[in-house]
Amino acid sequence: MALAARTHRSRNPIAAEDRIAGWMFLLPALVIFAVFIIGPILYVFWLSFHQWSVITPEKPWVGLQNYRKLFSGNRDFEIALRNTVWFAIGVVPTQTILGLLLAVLANRKIKGKTFFRTAFYFPSISSSVVISIIFLWLYAQNGLLNAVLHRIGLPTPTPPWISNPRGVIEMALGSFGIHHISLWLAGPSVALLSIMMMNVWTTMGTMMVVFLAGLQDIPPDVYEAAALDGATRTRQFIDITVPLLRPVIFFVLTLGIIGTFQVFDQIFVMTSGGPAKTTTTLAYLVYQEGFGNFSMGYASAIAVVLFFMILIIFLIQRRIVANQEPM
Repeated sequence: MALAARTHRSRNPIAAEDRIAGWMFLLPALVIFAVFIIGPILYVFWLSFHQWSVITPEKPWVGLQNYRKLFSGNRDFEIALRNTVWFAIGVVPTQTILGLLLAVLANRKIKGKTFFRTAFYFPSISSSVVISIIFLWLYAQNGLLNAVLHRIGLPTPTPPWISNPRGVIEMALGSFGIHHISLWLAGPSVALLSIMMMNVWTTMGTMMVVFLAGLQDIPPDVYEAAALDGATRTRQFIDITVPLLRPVIFFVLTLGIIGTFQVFDQIFVMTSGGPAKTTTTLAYLVYQEGFGNFSMGYASAIAVVLFFMILIIFLIQRRIVANQEPM
């Protein structure tokens, strides 16, 4: 009977036409996805095993030479990895916490709620290049930020913000007489910290929108029952909001980590990897090696390593979120 039913469905002309129509509607999107996403990814994998100077058509096969160069104590790759890790450590928790707090505030029944949501989200949809140029003016020696710090009696960094290569943790420990610490423990440079603060300001609105969607999925009855039991707003936030938003929090953390590992445009506009390579990230190193040093094969190897880093982060997040879902 089941075989007869399947045979009848397969011979149904209306069902066949629906399948053809479905594939025809999907075909343009599939072609674009294959040409502009899958194709370039496969080409980068292929190119990472070759040597190509961009300006010549020859692409001789070099096997794993690019990867051996990458993992044989390459100084630039180590610096870029360290800067990227510090960037993620500083930006991701900050933008997550601020995004959650903004979402909680914007979710309340207050006047002008729509205006505040729009104002908080507006930096996320603004041009990152324009914002980077504005922050260059703010961070200048005679910029607004230094003027405000001078007015309230706080010191300003020398050299100024975006030109200062000194690590912030190294500077803090130096004030207590602790010197000559490891480069990995020196922390992000003042220049990188400046870009991190700008990145937090531009991305926390996006995280707020994601958290708002999660907050609106929480039944209000839960808060009403907690209020009847005498729970304060603080206890409701700690014991109800945060646990129920746990999958959303992991999702936001994953988005933040992926975004920080891919940061490029702000680095390119504001510092071009300097000063002293303290703002060179992995994504910027790919550009620098490919279009600066004309070593596209080596740049592709860095891109492949970065791809697998992001893939591993995604798989870990997926496993954690799956474990957090109710049975």
